[in-house]
Amino acid sequence: MFIVPKTAGGRPWFLGSLVAAGLISAGAGAWFVKAVAPETQAAAVYRTDLPKRPPVEVVEALPQLKERLDHLAASKQFTGAVLVARGDQVLFRQVYGKANYEQDTPFALDTRFRLASVSKQFTAVAVLKLQDEGKLSVDDPVCKWIEPCPDAWRPLRIHHLLSHTSGIPDVMAQAEWGRIRVTHRTSQELTETSARYGLQFEPGTKVRYNNAAFNLAAEIVSKASGQPFETYMEQAIFKPLGMKDTGSDVNDDAQGLAMGYGLFPAGLTPQPIANVSVVAGAGALYSTLDDVLAWNRSLHQGHILSDKAYADLIADHAPDDMPERRGPHRAYGYGIYVSALGERTSSPFSDRQIYHTGSWAGFRNLVSYQPDQDVTVVVLSNNYHLRDLVLLINQQAMAEALGRPFPAALSR
Repeated sequence: MFIVPKTAGGRPWFLGSLVAAGLISAGAGAWFVKAVAPETQAAAVYRTDLPKRPPVEVVEALPQLKERLDHLAASKQFTGAVLVARGDQVLFRQVYGKANYEQDTPFALDTRFRLASVSKQFTAVAVLKLQDEGKLSVDDPVCKWIEPCPDAWRPLRIHHLLSHTSGIPDVMAQAEWGRIRVTHRTSQELTETSARYGLQFEPGTKVRYNNAAFNLAAEIVSKASGQPFETYMEQAIFKPLGMKDTGSDVNDDAQGLAMGYGLFPAGLTPQPIANVSVVAGAGALYSTLDDVLAWNRSLHQGHILSDKAYADLIADHAPDDMPERRGPHRAYGYGIYVSALGERTSSPFSDRQIYHTGSWAGFRNLVSYQPDQDVTVVVLSNNYHLRDLVLLINQQAMAEALGRPFPAALSR
């Protein structure tokens, strides 16, 4: 069972080196995880036997999901890719529609998609990996790593950046966002722009979703590692995990990416201007179904982070007095969420899931993981306006893989 108290500094921890493995129930089944900080940190220990990578081939062993997706594809309601796996056994892998309609290019099983905000967990893991190596701490002041540092940032810790509790205005809330959105920015320029603004609230007192904070976290990764952020990610994470189809498009030079689209009055419309340089640490990565599976299994099975760091990744860092949102409680981890996501469907199921969404430049994604049965579900779509459908498909896939009733719709 999980322990709930926090340290005096407000950071939640798991007791000792326990990783997520259970539920806390309250009232009508609401639950969340928080933790207690150990007084000393043991040396990081990782598993070295990387998860087996299954062959990349069509698999359709979930009949209800297959019927649903075949219908959606035939009626042109869904375009994208879906993978479901229990451990290293793939239960479903299929693609629907086209990677580029103008060029009449169909999807392949290894087509590269923009991950958008699914990228945030990679940035958070990079920070925690560097902490495991003794090169930084999430309790470090941001101003230890960012110079010159505005006075308004003196109370900020790296922890605040990763938990959406910094108070820094998001890039989309900054002046001239429309121009910034389409203009290439270096990491230094992103930092300098954010530094012009004061904080919107005292750090740690509120949660406000924040891309600018993850850009700063990426800059800190660069400073602590002595490498450009993209180089560090490639050398320390992607290459060791065999993720050869994963990388950053921050320089707009990635090859083989699907085109993103949006549904507008004129019909399905390409969105060719991604400019992910403005979300370098928050949404610039691309990947494939099977690389995301490799990432999920490596992350959640102890191949990247120490138990303590992993516990911190998925702990709930929201302030205790944060107003409860409608629906199941959502724990705000570091670049990741934890909740009973299935409770948002017409056939609710309460299995906890670790997940994140992504939306940018014509893409809509949801990657979820159910730890008790080691189930990964990856839904990647190149249609920005399929938010609800992507969520429903993801949870239909999760429900069938877990043996739960197959939901017909989302609950309202």
